[in-house]
Order: sequence, then C-alpha cells, then structure tokens
Amino acid sequence: MAARGTHSRRPTLEEVAARAGVGRGTVSRVINGSPRVSDATRATVEAAVAELGYVPNTAARALAANRTDAIALVVPEPETRFFAEPYFSDMLRGVGAELAETEMQLLLIFAGNDRERQRLAQYLAAHRVDGVLLVSVHADDPLPDLLSQLEIPAVISGRRSAAETLPSVDSDNFAGAYSAVEHLLSRGRTRIATITGRLDVYGAQRRVDGYRAAVEAAGREVDERLIVPGDFTEEGGRRAMAELLERCPEVDAVFAGSDVMAAGARQVLREAGRRLPDDVALVGYDDSAIARHMDPPLTSVRQPIEEMGRAMIDLLLAEIADRRPAASRTLDGRQLVLPNELVERASS
Repeated sequence: MAARGTHSRRPTLEEVAARAGVGRGTVSRVINGSPRVSDATRATVEAAVAELGYVPNTAARALAANRTDAIALVVPEPETRFFAEPYFSDMLRGVGAELAETEMQLLLIFAGNDRERQRLAQYLAAHRVDGVLLVSVHADDPLPDLLSQLEIPAVISGRRSAAETLPSVDSDNFAGAYSAVEHLLSRGRTRIATITGRLDVYGAQRRVDGYRAAVEAAGREVDERLIVPGDFTEEGGRRAMAELLERCPEVDAVFAGSDVMAAGARQVLREAGRRLPDDVALVGYDDSAIARHMDPPLTSVRQPIEEMGRAMIDLLLAEIADRRPAASRTLDGRQLVLPNELVERASS
C-alpha cells in the first residue's frame, strides 16, 4: 500500500517488472493474457500490478496493433425513433452485454439525415473504429457499400435483400408473420388485415410475404385492400388502422408489423367502438414491453432481439480478427437467421 502512495505519476511497465522480479516481456504477456506464463509467475506479476496500482496503457497497445479498440453502433434513423421503439433499446442491451466481456468501447452514432451521414462517412474514412454494427438498414442506404470500400469490418442487423453481401444477423421474418396469421386463422377469423412496416426494409417485405403465404395456404385469396403500409411508428399504426376501417369495415383481425404500430391500431379500434378480441383480434411483432403492458395484453411474435445483439458482436469480433482479404472469404456461417416465437395473449 505504501508503494502505491509514493507514486504521484502513473506506474510504468518497467516498475511492475522490477517489483515482480521478472522481465518487461513477461509482464506484457501476463497483461495480455498469454498462456505462455506459469501460474506462479502470473500470480507474482498480478500482485505487483495490484500493489503499484498499474493500469495498462490500452491506447498504446491499440496503436501498436493498428487498432482503436472501439466499435460503432450506427443507426441510420432519427434519434426520436431510436428512443421511441423498444427494438433499439433491446438490441443495444444485447450488444452492450456481450461487449462487456471485452476491452472494446462502444460508440452510438446516429445517421438519420444527409448531414449526419456525411459526417459519419468522414469519421469512418479516418478509421477511428475497428468495426461497425449497422441497425435498421434500408434498401437504398449507401453506408454498407461505403464500409466495404473502406474495408472496415461490418455486420448488419437485418439483410437489405436476399442477395446481401455483408455478414448479417436476422430473425426469420417470414416464419414469424406466417405463424401470426396462422394463429388468427385458427381462431376462426376470416377478414385478416396486415399493417406493414416500411417496405424499403427487407424484414418488412418478408413479413408481408409470410402474411400472403399463410392466407393462401388456408385456401383463401389475398385481398389487397387488407394490406396497408405503415412505418413502424405508433402514428403510422393509427393512420393505417383508420384506413383499414374505411376500406373494409368488416375486418375482424389485424396483424401489425410491430408492437408500436399495434398500439396505435388499438387506439383507433377503441375509438371506433371495436372490442379486443371480441370484434377484432390483434397481433403485434417484437414481443416488447408494450405488448405485455397493453390492455388487453397483446399477442406478439417474439424476436430474440437481445440474442441478435449478442450474435452481432460475436460475428463482428470474428470479422475484426480475420486478417484475410474480404474478397477471399465466403458468407458461410457469417449470415445468421434466428428463430422467432409466437407469444399468445388476450388480444387474440
């Protein structure tokens, strides 16, 4: 304890080595977790580190390895949407939990408008991060291609299309939507509508595909009047539900492409005097806290969002560690699709 108090400056690696009676290289190997050190020597070095209050200079280590020890989580959406939708907070929770097991830092960056995207492009071009996680990517978003050009390791949450070229983590949107509509059909519903997400998002397209497939599998013809576009927001859900009631007043079930849109739809149904689930059954997507706290509680397709966040980190760390040129690597094992689960509650 006395030794720590005598240092008004930061202890050096050489001082730790002298205290432990070993060479500088041995101390470095212990700090970096090398297995090429005996247990006894490791214990001696760790004791010296504790006595001196030594803190490894991660910045110098990162510089020597041409690393920044930082990962960017990039959200190409307005901040208002990020903080309004549970999907993003759940994703961030999973990313943060997995990254906590490493020494990497996480940067949260919004790129919801042209100015922010331009600033982000300049930041990435300076190679200030080791890798990027992209969440909520639209089909025409230029960021994935920019990352490829800069040769910055990147993982996307949700593919841009069936021909995605970057590593990705997604849930099975087709199967999730199919199970939701199949559930409504099993409840005897005959006029099943869907409120879609933004259709420039591949996941939203796949949910519409799943809806269509389930209706057709039941031997019914898809009524295009019952497919109304939304935008993943509560206000979008309200607008779409009002349009549905105008188009087809006899609608008796609604599959919404997110819990947030389902909450908006429920408000319009109540204002119109429609009871849930007696008059209209309602199913959402995500199984967020919104679903559990809705009145009545909302049946919803559970996406494993936190698990997706964890998987994205695992995949990105593997990408960062892989020194091979990107062109020489295949996508085998680098595009993951996780299963969903329908959680039944009183709304349907």
